[in-house]
Amino acid sequence: MTADSVIPRQNLSAKIFHWVNIISLLLMITSGLQIYNANPVFGGRNGIPFPPIFLLGGWLAGGRHWHFAAMWLFALNLLWYGIYILVTRRWRHRFVSDKDIKALQRTQNQKRRNYAWHRITYTAIVPILLLAIFTGLGMYKPAQFHWIVDCFGSWQALRIVHFATVPLVVIYAAIHSWLSLKVGGSRLVESMFW
Repeated sequence: MTADSVIPRQNLSAKIFHWVNIISLLLMITSGLQIYNANPVFGGRNGIPFPPIFLLGGWLAGGRHWHFAAMWLFALNLLWYGIYILVTRRWRHRFVSDKDIKALQRTQNQKRRNYAWHRITYTAIVPILLLAIFTGLGMYKPAQFHWIVDCFGSWQALRIVHFATVPLVVIYAAIHSWLSLKVGGSRLVESMFW
């Protein structure tokens, strides 16, 4: 049996984490687009609205309810995953290190370079997700977390930053999937879900 014929096996925790992320992100994006359409902050009501097929919630309050429910699912899943990688010490193999930077500078081994890029993107998503959660909390409970709004100068700036994290997460997911395919092929990506 060659290394290429070995079927990758993933821990059940990793599979659950990926599924919960996909479901919660899909719910947050579609409900967020509903909020966008119903709220003139970015011109949703007065500008170009998203088609109903991409929306969840039916109206502003419905979109907010779905968005906040999915936010808790997403945040708790990230918390659980953070605890999991700390306890199992998997963080040592998930995030960028000086060895990855050296590999990008020196090695000709394309697979090793792909691993290094994967770890860099994996590390880069952490502050983006924390920013999304931080700004989301500021919008969720502005009276209780008024200091979050103050950090961004205004309610409008807070919303813009929160809205800007969405394409960054989508771009990350695309790069993460592409690098996983380059490193382990379709069997690696499939093993994360099935």
